[in-house]
Amino acid sequence: MTAEERQREIVRAARTSGSVDVTALATKLGVAKETVRRDLRALEDHGLVRRTHGGAYPVESAGFETTLAFRTTMHVPEKRRIATAAADLLGDAETVFVDEGFTPQLIAEALPEAAKGRPLTIVTASLATAGALAEADNMSVLLLGGRVRPGTLATVDHWATRMLAGFVIDLAYIGANGISREHGLTTPDPAVSEVKTQAVRASRRTVFAGVHTKFGATSFCRFAHVGELEAIVTSTQLPASEAHRYSLQGPQVIRV
Repeated sequence: MTAEERQREIVRAARTSGSVDVTALATKLGVAKETVRRDLRALEDHGLVRRTHGGAYPVESAGFETTLAFRTTMHVPEKRRIATAAADLLGDAETVFVDEGFTPQLIAEALPEAAKGRPLTIVTASLATAGALAEADNMSVLLLGGRVRPGTLATVDHWATRMLAGFVIDLAYIGANGISREHGLTTPDPAVSEVKTQAVRASRRTVFAGVHTKFGATSFCRFAHVGELEAIVTSTQLPASEAHRYSLQGPQVIRV
């Protein structure tokens, strides 16, 4: 097996399972651990994986994106902590945009308690979020129209962006496939990027909520800069030193 074939197999394994382990890969591929580590360094240089202690996980890109169903199985306790903390930033907002994705869906489910009985209008592109809140007390749900992406069950294209362009929204809860200090918030699909861009543009306040693995990752389409965010909510698995570097660009960084 050539280095190129080996690296292609590593990427395939990472994308299938969500992460790979150096020891397991060395055994499976019949090579030394150092060979696997070299392969992972090369793949990281090409933006295909991010290395961790003892392994790596795949970076979402124009050619690869995880499904909503897969996201509901990864880092779930961390996502729930983040979602609760993000919902606590509701403040006096009455109109709220909730992005597609599992963490934003968890935020939406936490909003009725955060609102303490106040009526809220929720705008979302996510069918899952709309369904979760449709029967909640004091919640009015507006689902953006458009083409439904099968992997994420969210609407995109000009129908969605035109609806957003007509709104002034108090607060947007935004997700991303990657966030970096150099390239901002990114996502693989241009159609999704357009919806996110318009949501940020339409909102007075914007909060990004995401797990630690999103940080330092860069995908295909940038839709916002870090400085456009009021707050970033993540977990303590993001080092405090790195959180401070993001805060220097403007947003409050909350680690839970």
